[in-house]
Amino acid sequence: MANNLLKGKRGIIFGALDERSIAWKVAEVAKAEGATFTLTNAPIAMRMGEINKLAEACGSEIIPADATSIEDLENLFTKSVEILGGKIDFVLHSIGMSPNVRKGRDYGDLNYDWLTKTLDVSAISFHKVMQTAEKLDAMNEWGSILGLSYIAAQRTFPDYSDMAHAKAMLESIARSYGERYARLKKVRVNTISQSPTMTTAGTGVGGFDVFYSYADQMSPLGNASALDCANYCAMMFSDYTRMVTMQNLMHDGGFSSSGITDALIEQLKKD
Repeated sequence: MANNLLKGKRGIIFGALDERSIAWKVAEVAKAEGATFTLTNAPIAMRMGEINKLAEACGSEIIPADATSIEDLENLFTKSVEILGGKIDFVLHSIGMSPNVRKGRDYGDLNYDWLTKTLDVSAISFHKVMQTAEKLDAMNEWGSILGLSYIAAQRTFPDYSDMAHAKAMLESIARSYGERYARLKKVRVNTISQSPTMTTAGTGVGGFDVFYSYADQMSPLGNASALDCANYCAMMFSDYTRMVTMQNLMHDGGFSSSGITDALIEQLKKD
């Protein structure tokens, strides 16, 4: 049930591809909570996805932008402020891509040009988004910026490959830019480390189904769904979390604090 948590707030949501996307769910929840926002994605992702359907449902305009392009980001923020009728209160960075993972390149045989692309798209773009917003003075005071991360930033997981480095960099950028933006504009910056989620991007990682089941059994509350994450994002965009910044927030049903669980022990006994 909606509570008008975001009534009157304006935002930009990156990365909605299809109905399984966390960003898609965030847009639906933000709309229900009273926010207005623009939607954006890279042109190639827009051709692959169904963002027009989401835009119609949310009454939002779509502004194509390559998040690695400063020119595109300047256009995105400028037009968003114009369309929404004021400065931005929240931004969701839900972007991640690894050519090495997509093409099944072994971690001991990385293509380093692809690694550079992974870092630029999945992490450095987060810095570019905030640097652009700061230079354009596009964020309201007490605004909230979120990036979506994963526990592979702290632990090793098979087949996650160079995306783990991108997530570690993403979290580092959140801390460093979070300090700067809080000091200059009282804007808060955080990352949310989400459970493995059945998104188009997530299921592209090798062995995802097996790991999804393992994580579910290792989490006392089970895996957090995309909708659960969207509700958490809405709270982080709201005024109830004004003093939370520079944090990597675990949203994983308890996975990150569990050594082993009864459910997993029972499964291992069966095996």
